[in-house]
Amino acid sequence: MTDRNLSRTVRIGDRVIGGGNPILIQSMTNTKTQDVQATVAQILALERAGCEIVRCTVPDEEAAKAIGEIRKQIHIPLVADIHFDHRMAILAMENGADKIRINPGNIGDAGKVKQVVDVAKEREIPIRVGVNSGSLEKHLVEKYGGVTAEGLVESALDKVAMIEDMGYDNLVISIKSSDVMMCVKAHELLAQQTDHPLHVGITESGTVRSGSIKSAIGLGLILHQGIGDTIRVSLTGDPCEEIGAARLILRTLGLRKGGIEVVSCPTCGRTQIDLISLATQVEELVKDYPLDIKVAVMGCVVNGPGEAKEADLGICGGKGEGLLIRRGEILRKVPEGELLAALKQELDHWNLE
Repeated sequence: MTDRNLSRTVRIGDRVIGGGNPILIQSMTNTKTQDVQATVAQILALERAGCEIVRCTVPDEEAAKAIGEIRKQIHIPLVADIHFDHRMAILAMENGADKIRINPGNIGDAGKVKQVVDVAKEREIPIRVGVNSGSLEKHLVEKYGGVTAEGLVESALDKVAMIEDMGYDNLVISIKSSDVMMCVKAHELLAQQTDHPLHVGITESGTVRSGSIKSAIGLGLILHQGIGDTIRVSLTGDPCEEIGAARLILRTLGLRKGGIEVVSCPTCGRTQIDLISLATQVEELVKDYPLDIKVAVMGCVVNGPGEAKEADLGICGGKGEGLLIRRGEILRKVPEGELLAALKQELDHWNLE
């Protein structure tokens, strides 16, 4: 992997991004922000899943005022997502938002943008300047003959320059597209032209299955080049699914440690236990353990024993039973119906050895 780009540092609440700090995982609530109870409940669930920054939409005054009450009940930085109405950005900041996300192109004229910037500057609240392919300005679409990576980058840098000319540079940039390779190219171009920290994601990527695949490819290509300071895996579904996908992407790239990695074989005709169900149950089980280990769930004697021995803890299936293996040593033979419980027992006592 290429060394990470050394971007500027930006403080968001009690977290810091950029400057070589760990890449933080973000998500966004899909509740009505003005429903404080539902929004807080979802954010607390996201926290338990591993979310480190959360964003809420602020479409109106009621939502902006709810930010303050939500902020009191959660433990991670809260970002207010603003479109069209600069007054909502100001009100959200006055109610305790740790960061605001705006697209200066749809928030009004320069005077309205300056009102937002002045409040952010006074309160030292960072601004995320966001540009999406779906909202690229008409003159840039015409200039580049359509929506292109070059157009996205020019749009973002124009908006950054506008805010910097207003005397504020506490900024994070995000440029997103549902076109994976366009998004990759845009980040490559942008990283060459700015040292502001970058929030990376593939927008409108799809359902949990298709969106996770598209995000893994796009984010993998971008992050592997050392680009990116925060990420979001945008999925149509439970936001907690975004966190699991993001953690796995970071861990696969060697950018995040912690959490149990589960490896399992794809099964074949030699498999004589219900490995598909078992592997799914194991993956669900290990979410609750703060261990930095590898668990293997293997189906037969061809590759199973070797793969299981390479893991910290492993199951190697036989006929209606399986071997429980710990760091290369066979512990015992366990009936199929007791394998999950036996694995749980080992995990429960892992740090007591």
